[in-house]
Amino acid sequence: MPNNYRLAKVSSLLKKEITLILQNDLENDFIRDHFVNISKIDLSGDLQHCKIYITSTAQEKVRKEIVENLNTAKSSIRHNLGKRIEMRRVPEIIFKDDVVLDKGLSVLKLLDELKNQNHNVEDKDAKS
Repeated sequence: MPNNYRLAKVSSLLKKEITLILQNDLENDFIRDHFVNISKIDLSGDLQHCKIYITSTAQEKVRKEIVENLNTAKSSIRHNLGKRIEMRRVPEIIFKDDVVLDKGLSVLKLLDELKNQNHNVEDKDAKS
C-alpha cells in the first residue's frame, strides 16, 4: 500500500517544480502568454504516472490548445523535471484541462438566475 504522506509530499514537489518550469524554462510563447495554473496533481501509488490538471483564464477553445501544447512539450518538461529533482524515475506526465472550475461557475450562475427569478416572482406577488 502506498504511503499517503509520501504521495502528498511528492505531488507537492512536482506541482512546485512544474509550475517553475512552465514559468521560466518552457520555450513555448503560447503557453507563457496565457495564465496557466496547476490545480491538481493525481500521482499513481507507484509514482510512475502523473495526471496534471490545469486551469486558465482563457476561453475553453484556447484552454484545449494550451493542453495540447503542454502534452506536446511534456518530454521537455519531464527532462527539466529530472534535472531539478532527485527521483529514481521521473513519472510519465499527461496534462488535462480541469473543468471542475467551469462546472462550479455554471452551477453558481444557475443558482443566481433562480434567485433572481424568485425575487421577481415575490416582487410581483407583493404588488398584487
